[in-house]
Order: sequence, then C-alpha cells, then structure tokens
Amino acid sequence: MSEVFQRTARLLRDAYSKGPVPPLREYLEPTDVAGAYAVQEINTRFWEAQGRRIVGRKAGLTAKAVQQQLGVDQPDFGVLFEDMRVADGGTLDPAVCLQPKVEAEIAFVLGKDLPDPDITPEQVAAAVATVHAAIEIVDSRIADWKITFADTVADNGSSAFFVLAGEGKPLPGLDIWSAGMVMQINGAIVSLGVGAAALGHPLNAAAWLARALAGRGEPLKAGDILLAGALGPMVVLLPGDHVRAVVGGIGECSFTYARV
Repeated sequence: MSEVFQRTARLLRDAYSKGPVPPLREYLEPTDVAGAYAVQEINTRFWEAQGRRIVGRKAGLTAKAVQQQLGVDQPDFGVLFEDMRVADGGTLDPAVCLQPKVEAEIAFVLGKDLPDPDITPEQVAAAVATVHAAIEIVDSRIADWKITFADTVADNGSSAFFVLAGEGKPLPGLDIWSAGMVMQINGAIVSLGVGAAALGHPLNAAAWLARALAGRGEPLKAGDILLAGALGPMVVLLPGDHVRAVVGGIGECSFTYARV
C-alpha cells in the first residue's frame, strides 16, 4: 500500500481518540473509490491484528434520502466488528463517539456463505437465517461531517456502533419491501421510512454488498450480520437520548445514549 494511504489510515485511527480531522482532500480525491477502500482495508487489517473480530458488514448510502444528505450518488460498505454491537435495550457511552447520528435499518443474519460475485437478491434471500430491526449509530472522523464519497469509505463507511433486535424472524412470509419504519427519540417521531428505501428493496442492497465483497475475495459467510442500509434520514444523537426503531412486521430495538 502506498505511503500516502498508510498515513491517511493512521490519521483516521488517531481521530477516534484525538477528535475529528479535516476532509481528506490532501490525500484522496473525492471520487477515488479504489484508494478509499485501500485505506479502509489498511485499518481493517490493523484492527484485526489488535484482536478485534469481524462479525459482518454494512451497506451504506443505500437510501436516496441519505445520499442527498451527504451529497453522494452510490452505495458503499464498511466493516462491523464485535465490539461495535450495543445490546438491544442497552446503553452507549457518549465518551466513545465524536459526532454521532442514528438511522433505522433492516438487518439480516446469514445462514449460508455468499461466495458468488454474481449473486442475485433471490439467492441472498435463500441464504438468510433471520431478519431483524436494527439501528445503526453512524459517526464521522471527518470534521463537521463534510465528507465526500472517498472520505466516508476510507472512514469505514462512517461506521460506529449498531443495535440488532434481540429476536429475529425467518424471511419467508415477511414483507420487507413495504415494511414501514418509525424511529423515535425520547418518544418523539424523528424519522420515517420504508423497506423499499434501501436500493429499491433490502435484498437488492444485500445482494449489492454480497457481490462487492465476493468480488474482492472477502465473501460474506454464514453467521455474518448484514446491515442493509438506512430506511430514512439519519438524525443527530445527543447525550441522554433514548432511541427506538420499529419496522412493521419485523420487530423493534432500542438503546440509550448515556453514561453507564
């Protein structure tokens, strides 16, 4: 990997403890997809060497509403580590976040490997073990969220934490396309959406992610968690907030953003 990518990766790692850094224009062109994923890969390998365990992947920027919020026009992906998981009904300490936002999603837990770089949504459906309501806590190590596509990809898809409903449901018989999403903060509705917001269907988003990873030689595997992307706009998270997401017919999950 080039020295520039290594420096960029270190800059992003340090930002977790030292605070947000300026946009990465000096290191990455805004549309440098390959370079951005190279930086993400450097940090993924670094964190694995530190003992962090990968438990799945997230598809990001799958909703037009979120793409418009961030000024981008294509999906991306990031890595989910075990230590990013917040228990359903649990608490997340504000001390571990910089400038977090929340979004509600549909998540899949896989029952089979997905090694085919040409996999279809129907084939992904056959590999799904359970479907869950989910909340993703996104964050940016880039100051003021002034991100380009390359910024967010290099920054692990602006990932931070996630909550998965404790109980999942089998996919057959579920309508995940027209399933309505309601997200509340402190009892007030703050975001509304629908399953179709994720690339037209959550399984489209899942298949896009599975193809992208298989093509890179890092296929999704049985047991992996797959976050299929936001179903509505993301919302700023403030200390003391209690967040609840309900996805019709699928379930609900929640967490509180406060010191333990």
